[in-house]
Amino acid sequence: MAEQGQTIIIKKVKGGGHGHHGGAWKVAYADFVTAMMAFFLLLWLLNSVTQEQLEGVSNYFAPASIARTTSGSGGVFGGTAITSEGAMSSETASPTLTMDLPAPQAGSGLPESTEQEVSEQEISENQAEKVLKEKENQQFEEATREILDTIKDLPQLQQIVNSLVIDQTAEGLRIQVVDQEGLAMFSSGSASMLDPTRNALDLVAAAISKLPNEISITGHTDAVKYAGGESGYTNWELSADRANATRRALILAGVSPERLARVVGAADQDPLVSDDPRNPRNRRIAIVLLRGTGQTAE
Repeated sequence: MAEQGQTIIIKKVKGGGHGHHGGAWKVAYADFVTAMMAFFLLLWLLNSVTQEQLEGVSNYFAPASIARTTSGSGGVFGGTAITSEGAMSSETASPTLTMDLPAPQAGSGLPESTEQEVSEQEISENQAEKVLKEKENQQFEEATREILDTIKDLPQLQQIVNSLVIDQTAEGLRIQVVDQEGLAMFSSGSASMLDPTRNALDLVAAAISKLPNEISITGHTDAVKYAGGESGYTNWELSADRANATRRALILAGVSPERLARVVGAADQDPLVSDDPRNPRNRRIAIVLLRGTGQTAE
């Protein structure tokens, strides 16, 4: 029997509440942000590949074998070893085809057929340009032969054989009528054309009239200063006047005025004989059939 004066003490321990500033919500928020990043990455990938590539990816994640094997042993692997093809097949999944896909490219959404059409069009344009250049070079060669053959056939033109310099440059077919020692193309210090020059230009006009190219005419002088330079008339004006006299002569000989693209005077700035600025051959007229201009003649 308990003693009458004994005191019983009951101690109640209150459990601590959940921490107000715990870190569990941070983990949940990080998981949410990671999921959103993965979602937007997936959207970007879907936009950067073609439909054929998307189908390939879809098939890749549904692997199966079209083989339906049965086993007489009734074993787990259908009577085959784990390294055999039959052991890695599924009898319930749909048949699929595995594809090797190229790395996706951001912003590439053109179907393969469109890319092929663009490539074929570029090849076709390059081939057409090459054909036109070859045809133009052939026409230039024919014009050169015609001029040279005509000179050989006509005795009265023999004196201007060395006055014609014909070559092909990056700019086009260049036909130059140059002075020789003792045989000038123009009267001294003027744009008055002499008979040998007219004969040469008539011959040139007959050859180039058959071609469609636009024409550039440039007058050149030697480095001898113009005698009447005190009046302000210099080799610049003289070379330009001779170029214009050539323009008029070509038009009279049958060249269409619409084909004349440029008529300029270069004075002595572009000598034919660069190491001898006073050489008579620096006095010349350059007629150029410009490449890639006009419509190619058939």
